[in-house]
Amino acid sequence: MDLKEIQNLIKFVAKSGASEVKLEMEDVKITIRTTSDDSKETTIVQQIPMGSAVPAPQPVTQVQATAPAVAETPATSSKEDDDSKYVTIKSPIIGTFYRKPSPDKPTFVEVGDSVKEGDVLCIIEAMKLFNEIESEISGKVVKVLVDDNSPVEFDQPLFLVDPS
Repeated sequence: MDLKEIQNLIKFVAKSGASEVKLEMEDVKITIRTTSDDSKETTIVQQIPMGSAVPAPQPVTQVQATAPAVAETPATSSKEDDDSKYVTIKSPIIGTFYRKPSPDKPTFVEVGDSVKEGDVLCIIEAMKLFNEIESEISGKVVKVLVDDNSPVEFDQPLFLVDPS
């Protein structure tokens, strides 16, 4: 597990509202604790050597990150009102989100493109299978909510489409 994956995991846990998450893999042990009183997260990462039969004690690295405090402002609520007129295309599966059919090809859709019902918007790879995600409605793509080559969860919003 590399540093970027650990950072993404920290962000995901912070957003989920969980107070503690423990993850143990072959070579890594991670514990993420969030506290609500001072909005700090503590992450403990412990590396276990691959070749040893009995894991030797390893130094524990402690990472502290502050979660940003989100305050509801009138600008935020008006943005949510604007988004309510759009249709959200959500992920039907868990996997990796791709905007292109292959690295050397152009993206399926860009912001501002008109789409018809059944047009392919993206691909989600799950267990080495590439699933084309098609538009459920006709309209104009207003926003792409996920970065290319990012993991997505079931029912995670992917696109905002203006049906008008």
